[in-house]
Amino acid sequence: MPLHTDTQLHALMEAICQRYSYDFRNYSLPSQRRRLNQALERFACADLPALQQLVLDDPAAFGKLLQMLTVPVTQMFRDPAFFLAVRQHVVPVLKTYPSPTIWVAGCCTGEEALSLAIVLHEEGLLERSTIYATDINPQALATAARGAYRLQRLSDYGDNYLAAGGLGRLADYYTVEHATAQFDQRLLDRINFADHSLSTDSVFIEAQLILCRNVLIYFNKTLQERALGLFHDALCHRGFLGLGSKESTHFTRFAVGFDPLPGAEKLYRKRALSHAAPPHYAARHGHARNET
Repeated sequence: MPLHTDTQLHALMEAICQRYSYDFRNYSLPSQRRRLNQALERFACADLPALQQLVLDDPAAFGKLLQMLTVPVTQMFRDPAFFLAVRQHVVPVLKTYPSPTIWVAGCCTGEEALSLAIVLHEEGLLERSTIYATDINPQALATAARGAYRLQRLSDYGDNYLAAGGLGRLADYYTVEHATAQFDQRLLDRINFADHSLSTDSVFIEAQLILCRNVLIYFNKTLQERALGLFHDALCHRGFLGLGSKESTHFTRFAVGFDPLPGAEKLYRKRALSHAAPPHYAARHGHARNET
């Protein structure tokens, strides 16, 4: 079933924002159209106004729609070369900090945060590090906090782990219970899973490393720049930012605020303040707001 007009789409997103405080108004229109077309079929709605009425009247229906709008798709050690680059280029700098802080934004069901925790463990950093993993999807966050995944997916994850420079076996980090891989509590204890919206919320920590991979591609330019502004504010002097393979700081006003690291991986380092980007961020002296 085709969508009817973008006006109806905008009306739906405005209604969701007002009713449930989830702000999808600056998400990419092509992505929204695809997912709402799927939603029309799933909910047997004739058009977007009918879908809007349904989700406003039925919070359970909105909960199902939320799973479709937030794209809960991820895997452990996705793009292994990226995690290898983190191990080789970022970890040595993190080791110079007494208590490194990492933010995984848009953590989905937690696989990427766990991957990072394993890297930090193998590099002797986990016990003095704190990882904040945030998302807007409560169902995904609940899955992440459990750290339990279907065993059938772990063979691919194991291959990714080895390609990412793993020092042992991925199986060393989980136990098998009823076709489910339960990851070690020692990893989960170092990760703080929490609700945070890149659309509406503010900086809450100062971090040495931020990962936000394959999230910005679902935002329009306005929201991409808002998110990059949060990351720029949150990063310490010369902190690191990791983006997805199809994402970049280029063509944004933050392009001059980050230096790309060598290689194809989308790893960046915050520039020194004297070279950094937008005046309204420089006016804050490049320091993160601590709102905890």
